[in-house]
Amino acid sequence: MTSARTNAQIAESLATLTHLMAREVEIIFEAMECANENKLALGTYMLREEANQWWKNAKLRIGNGGVVITWEMFKREFFNKYFPADVKNKKVVEFMRLEQGNMSVAEYAAKFESLCAFSPHYNTPEAENDKCVKFESGLRPDIKHIIGFAEIRNFTTLVAKARICDEDGKAKSNYFKAVRGKSQDRAKPYEVKGRGSARSGKGKEKVDGDKCYRCGKIGHRSFECKKDKDVCYSCGKEGHKSKECKATTPTCFNCGEEGHKSPECKKPKKVTGKVFALNGEGADQVDNLIRGTCFIHDTPLIAIIDTGATHSFISMDCMKRLNIPVYEMSGCMNIETPASGSVVTRLVCRNCPVSVFGRHFGMDLVCIPLSGIDVIFGMNWLVFNQVHINCCEKTVIFPKSERSLSLMNGEEVKESLNDHGELFMVFGSLNLEGGIKLEELPVVSEFSDVFPEDISDLPPEREVEFGIDLVPGTSPISMAPYRMSASELNELKKQLEELLEKKFIRPSVSPWGAPVLLVKKKEGSMRLCIDYRQLNKATIKNKYPLPRIDDLMDQLVGACVFSKIDLRSGYHQIRVKTEDVPKTAFRTRYGHYEYTVMPFGVTNAPGVFMEYMNRIFHSFLDKFVVVFIDDILVYSKSGAIRSYYDSKSGEEHKEHLRIVLQVLKEKKLYAKLSKCEFWLEEVSFLGHVISSGGIAVDPAKVDAVMKWGTLESVVEIRSFLGLAGYYRRFIEGFSKMALPLTLLTRKDQAFVWDEKCEKSFQELKEKLTTAPMLILPDAKDGWRLLHMWLVHDQ
Repeated sequence: MTSARTNAQIAESLATLTHLMAREVEIIFEAMECANENKLALGTYMLREEANQWWKNAKLRIGNGGVVITWEMFKREFFNKYFPADVKNKKVVEFMRLEQGNMSVAEYAAKFESLCAFSPHYNTPEAENDKCVKFESGLRPDIKHIIGFAEIRNFTTLVAKARICDEDGKAKSNYFKAVRGKSQDRAKPYEVKGRGSARSGKGKEKVDGDKCYRCGKIGHRSFECKKDKDVCYSCGKEGHKSKECKATTPTCFNCGEEGHKSPECKKPKKVTGKVFALNGEGADQVDNLIRGTCFIHDTPLIAIIDTGATHSFISMDCMKRLNIPVYEMSGCMNIETPASGSVVTRLVCRNCPVSVFGRHFGMDLVCIPLSGIDVIFGMNWLVFNQVHINCCEKTVIFPKSERSLSLMNGEEVKESLNDHGELFMVFGSLNLEGGIKLEELPVVSEFSDVFPEDISDLPPEREVEFGIDLVPGTSPISMAPYRMSASELNELKKQLEELLEKKFIRPSVSPWGAPVLLVKKKEGSMRLCIDYRQLNKATIKNKYPLPRIDDLMDQLVGACVFSKIDLRSGYHQIRVKTEDVPKTAFRTRYGHYEYTVMPFGVTNAPGVFMEYMNRIFHSFLDKFVVVFIDDILVYSKSGAIRSYYDSKSGEEHKEHLRIVLQVLKEKKLYAKLSKCEFWLEEVSFLGHVISSGGIAVDPAKVDAVMKWGTLESVVEIRSFLGLAGYYRRFIEGFSKMALPLTLLTRKDQAFVWDEKCEKSFQELKEKLTTAPMLILPDAKDGWRLLHMWLVHDQ
C-alpha cells in the first residue's frame, strides 16, 4: 500500500513539473517572439533521456500520414503522456477545496495561484470577479470578516489587503503574548532576593522582617497567621466562610434554578456527552473520522461519522435552515470536546428523517453549535443499527436486511376481506425462462471479454474522437438546473456516482452548463439525459452521412442465418477531445460536471460513431456485416443451422461471427449480452423482421400505431405520419392514402377532421397490420422496366 501511495505521489509530482515546464517554455516563446513554425523545434530541444525517446516514437506515429505537427499537437500528446486526466482532476478538486487553514495569506495566495493554473476558467480577464470570490471564500474567518465588507474584485488588491489584515492580526497576537509573559515573570510581592537559602532548608525559619497583612503583626506572613476569625467573601462578615454563608441563595448547577444545590436537585441529572470536534477544520485534521453526505428533507448535508462521539448531533444553523421541529430535553446535556472545551444544550430534534448511504433512519439529533459540519453520527447510531466500520478503507458496512415479504394467494385474500374493507393489490409477473448462458453459445463463448457485466473505466484512445466545433463568435452557454422530485434527485445522485466511478464524468469549473432531466425507459428505470439543445444550436453540423435503412436491407438478399450485436453504452466508448470537454459541462443540484466520453443528446454524435464503425468494419461491410450506429447485424448466406448446440451447423456463420467479435475485442468495444441474439433464422432489426423469405413489419412497432387514438392536432398528425411513413414501402399507394392527413399539415390549411381524414387514418392502421412480406430484390438478375406513368395536375 505504501509503495502504491509513493508511486501515486511521484506521478502527481511528475505531472505538476510537466505542466510547469510547458508553461515556462511558452513564456520563453513569448519573450523571444518565436514564430509558430519554430515553436515545436525549440520546445522539443529541451527534452532529455526518456522524454526525448518518447517524442521520437510519438513523432513517427503522429506524422505517419504526412501530417504537419504543430506545437499544440505536441503539447496535447505530451500532456496525455505525462499529465494524465486523473492527475489534472485531482488538481482541480484540490483547487476547489483549497482553504487557508494554518497558512499565512502569502502562502495561501502562492498555493492558490499555482493551483489556479489547472482551472482555465479562472485565468481569463472575464473571470476576475469569480477568482476574487473563490480566493475570499478560502480565507480564515477572522480575515474574511474584515475583507468581506470591502467587496474587492481586483485580485492583486484583494491579496494585498488580506496580507495586511494577516500581518496586523499576527502583530496584535504577539503583543498580547508579550504582555502576558511579562506579568507572569513579575516577582511575588513578599519574596526577597537572597533569602532563598534561608528558606530552602529543612523546616521553616521565621524571618523578623516579615509582616502579616492580615493581623498587622511582624514575625509571620499572612498565610501563616493563626487568627481564628474567618471572613466570608459573599457577605463580608467574620466568623464563617463563603461556602457556609446563609445570606445568599444557592444556585443548582444541574438545572440552573435558585433555592437548592445540585445534590438536592429532584430533576434528571445532567447528561454528559462527548464529541471530537465542533468544526470542519478540526475534523479535517483527524484521520479516524469518516466524511460523507447525508440528506434531510432531500437537502444534501456535510456529515461525519465520529466513533468518539457518544450521541448524534446536528448544527444549530442546519436546524434553523431546514426548519426542523426542535424539543427541549428533560435535563441538560454537557458535551465535552478536547479542542473547544464544553458546550451545554437542552435542545434535540426528535425522530428526524435522515437518509445516508441509500438508507433511511429516524434519528434523535442533539442541537449544538457546529461550524463546517451539519450532522455528526455518533456511537448511539452505530450501535443501534449494528453498523460496522472498515477502519483501513474508511468504509461503512450495514448488516443485511432480514425483513421478508408476506405474500397471500387468492383464497387467503378472500378470507381476509370483510364487507367494508379496502383492498390494495400489487400484481406482478415472473419470467421463468432463463436466458442462454454465454458458455453455451458457440464462437461467442470464446470472446467473453467482449461481453462484460459493466464498463468500469475510460475507453482507450482511438483514431476517432468526438469534437464540438462552434459557430464563430459563440460565447459559453449556461442554464439553470431543472426542478426535480425527491425520488428523481435520489436517482440522479446514484447515477452521478456511477458515472464518476467509471470516470465518464468529472468535476468541472467550465463556464458552460446544460440542465439535466430523467426520462423513464420501457422497463421502468430512469435514463439520465442532458438537455444540450442550446449547445446543439451553436454547433456546426457534421456532414457525415448515416446509411439509408433501405440500402442496408438490400444487402441481406439470400441471407438465412443472423446474429445481432448491441454495443453497451455505445457512445460512451468514444472519448471527447480534450479541448472540447468543458463544452459538455452540465449543472445539477449536486455539482457541476463534464463528460470525458461522448454523451448522449449532442449533435454530430451519431455521425462520429458511425464513422468509427465504418472504419473498423470497412473490409467486411456489405459482405457479411451491416452496421447502423451501435447496432451490428452479422448475416450468412449459406449453412442453415439446425441448432447452435450442433457444432457442424452454420460453419460459414461461425467464421463470420468470429471475425466480427475479434474486431470488437481488438478495438476494446463491448456489447451487452442480454440485448444480443445469435444463430437466428429470423431476426428483428431496425423495426423490421428479416428472414430468408424477405422482410416484414415488426409487430412490436405496429402496436404503437394501432393504439393511437384520434388525432387532434397538427403535431399529432405529423408524429403519426412519421411513424407510419417508416413502413411506407409495405403499403401500396401510401402517398395517395395519406393525402387527406398530409393536407392538414400545411400552414394555410385549417384543421378540420372530417370523414376523409378518419377513413385515411383507419386505412393506414389496417394496412400496417396486414402488410405483406417483401422479397428482397437480387440485383444480379438485372432490372426490367414494365411501365412508367407521367402524372399531370389538372
